[in-house]
Amino acid sequence: MLGLGNSIGGYVSSGSWLPSDEGSLFAWWRFNTGITLNGSNVNTWADSSSNSHDMVQSDGNAAFQPAFSSGVLTFAVDGSTNPDFLQSSTNIELPGAFVVAFKINPSASNIVIMGSNSTSNEMFKILDNTSTEKIRVRNDSGVVDFTLSSGTVLDDAYWVISRDGSDNVTVFKDGSAVAASQSRSGTFDINALGVRATNTNPFLGTMKEIVIFKGATSTTLINNVSSRLSGL
Repeated sequence: MLGLGNSIGGYVSSGSWLPSDEGSLFAWWRFNTGITLNGSNVNTWADSSSNSHDMVQSDGNAAFQPAFSSGVLTFAVDGSTNPDFLQSSTNIELPGAFVVAFKINPSASNIVIMGSNSTSNEMFKILDNTSTEKIRVRNDSGVVDFTLSSGTVLDDAYWVISRDGSDNVTVFKDGSAVAASQSRSGTFDINALGVRATNTNPFLGTMKEIVIFKGATSTTLINNVSSRLSGL
């Protein structure tokens, strides 16, 4: 189990490490890479792994497509409450150990970073109110919330969520564990970025990169992906 501390420790990445160096890489929506545009909006964010989990919003309706500028995707909601989102035709299932990491800058709370459009209550979500700032990790076995001991979920940050082979989940924000590890068994299903259940809790803000490793976790992997995201 990865222990709680003020930091994950000194990064071991030299700057040349890439997620594709890992045999456990399962999906990678890479910064400023694999973008197909509909005007200035994102039609497709292609998966830079070999597994073809391309995220697509190809109906041609810009109201459902994130805006794009300088490598950054901006998600919004238009006047008729249509959310921007991207979805994959193939479902990502995470039944065991994994690492999910992303670099985001949210502009609102109670929003889904990634989730499922086929099973309504599976997601990675941030929440805040006057007393609690937390990230929610929910799958087919239920929900665990990780409450920040300090700081806010509403800033430009990189997050790493890791589950080990004993189902212990740890959440890191900007290189530090936000709370003690919690147990959550079961399978996580993901097939959409920026929304769950088609139009529920849509993401507002920007995304730079999201990467998923399946079947493995380690301090070295967490350090490497953290180092990469911190530089974006």
